Amino acid sequence: MNISWNWLQEYINLDIDVETTAKILTDIGLEVEGVDKFQTIKGGLEGVVIGKVLTCVDHPNSDHLHITTVDVGGPEILPIVCGAPNVAAGQTVVVATEGTKLYDGDQEFVIKKSKIRGEVSCGMICAEDEIGVGKSHDGIMVLPDSLQAGMPAAEYFNIKDDYTIAIGLTPNRIDAASHIGVARDVAAYLNVNGSAKLTLPSVDAFKLSEQKSPISVVVEREDLCPRYTGVVVSGVTVKDSPEWLQNKLKAVGLRPINNVVDVTNFILMEMAQPLHAFDVAKIEGSEIHVKTVADKTKMTTLDGVERELSADDLVICNTNKPMCIAGVFGGLESGVSESTTSVFIESAYFNPVSIRKTARRHGLNTDASFRYERGIDPNNAIYALKRAALLIQEVAGGQICGPIFDSHPETFPAFPVTLNMDKAYSLMGKNIGDDTIKKILQGLEIQIVSEKDRELSLLVPPYRVDVQRAEDVIEDILRIYGYNNVEFTNNLHAAITHADAVNPTKLRNTIADMLVDSGWYEIMNNSLTNSAYYTDLQSDIKSHLVKIMNPLSAELDCMRNTMLFSALEVVNHNINRQQNDLSLFEFGSIYFTKASEG
Repeated sequence: MNISWNWLQEYINLDIDVETTAKILTDIGLEVEGVDKFQTIKGGLEGVVIGKVLTCVDHPNSDHLHITTVDVGGPEILPIVCGAPNVAAGQTVVVATEGTKLYDGDQEFVIKKSKIRGEVSCGMICAEDEIGVGKSHDGIMVLPDSLQAGMPAAEYFNIKDDYTIAIGLTPNRIDAASHIGVARDVAAYLNVNGSAKLTLPSVDAFKLSEQKSPISVVVEREDLCPRYTGVVVSGVTVKDSPEWLQNKLKAVGLRPINNVVDVTNFILMEMAQPLHAFDVAKIEGSEIHVKTVADKTKMTTLDGVERELSADDLVICNTNKPMCIAGVFGGLESGVSESTTSVFIESAYFNPVSIRKTARRHGLNTDASFRYERGIDPNNAIYALKRAALLIQEVAGGQICGPIFDSHPETFPAFPVTLNMDKAYSLMGKNIGDDTIKKILQGLEIQIVSEKDRELSLLVPPYRVDVQRAEDVIEDILRIYGYNNVEFTNNLHAAITHADAVNPTKLRNTIADMLVDSGWYEIMNNSLTNSAYYTDLQSDIKSHLVKIMNPLSAELDCMRNTMLFSALEVVNHNINRQQNDLSLFEFGSIYFTKASEG
């Protein structure tokens, strides 16, 4: 999960540097795997300044070059030879001074003092494509005269260095798979010893320009889609996104596509709510049906691959055919293109188990399925939808056509948890204070309903699918307080026990120690294996195989009911690498089906 440092600061005011933030993130359980500098323009326009063209004459030895003198705010006026047809005296221009590094893709070239057809040139007056702020090469850039000579071009173009923070998310922390989720945790941490405020973008400007939607929606499988919302934005112009939007996506490793699709990806990274945009003109029958279809129904996805759907796959359909594998991958025929003028924006909450099975079945692992299958916030759908509609209006124009469709307008319930303060301190190993606990709970948006006899009645928001027990809450409190803030004690607690029965773990370790002392090597193989190994066996063992319903690969499609084949794989691997003197042993479980009795 990549987080943009500049983007993160839009939700929380940080008076700490990026290195300190990275340390805080690791301390609170969001382990930072790396921090990399990101520049929206390679080189950051270092050495590129605003200049004033004082004079411009024709080059005596060329029919297309000009000799200019340029004020770049320094003690010397620079002579610069320029070949642009539109250069003229009196212009305010962009100048790459001597020593500046410019880039054409990955190729670097340095501006040097040189002679061009006998005339000295001490810099370069730039076109927009030469410094990476645009694509035009028709001539040099001419800027407003109000700009001062010597002003850094990076300041004028608002070019800021950013940092990409790579976070290694654990599977239970899908709530932190967004900038707002990370900002919430950082704010909770900072609030322990100070104050920090999480600020969410406002959607108060959301307004319906029309009260009738051109699209109707029917949710036929509410068990697989507990909440489905959507709205139409008409009159849009699909084109490249503005620089600010492209730069945000690039900073977190996403490729900009067009302004509408970029907004959906922006919302995904902002608040962990996957969205999908359909071209309204391609929704046949002007109806959307959220349902399953017949087994082996075919559809072509955005990657151009024709796929056979399972009867268990949830699909977004029009009146005639599938348009999208719900929560996993969009369809090729219903996507947004340059000819699109109206879009239906989908914001939904799908059953995590259903999405996980569908994604594995088709071998797809998308940003959307990654979040859906771990459990997103079902109460966030409308907020994300309004935020997306407003952003699409901002970058693509258009009007919002209502009403918003919402299959489940009621709020999804929170998880009730009872927290005993004394138990919390016992498990933490430290009394951190009741006020500190309450402040952390508030920062994590865990509501304190009541307090009685040292017990707190709590409501945990539904997006925290990993926090449903008192122990989970205590872990979360300690995570924000800081594991490193719990001091070691000098006390040693021990208990003397006696057991007459043989301890199988101790016995296995004793045997392993004896074998290792004798020169043997312990191996540990996957419990999954290839069913093809059992095909030609004469024994009845193959009839008792435990098959995997949705195997990750054809080579790992069943559970082993003998440890022989995986051990032979290890032997084969070593012999192929000239390691022939092998003494191997392994402890493990085998799996087999057993016929039911009676």
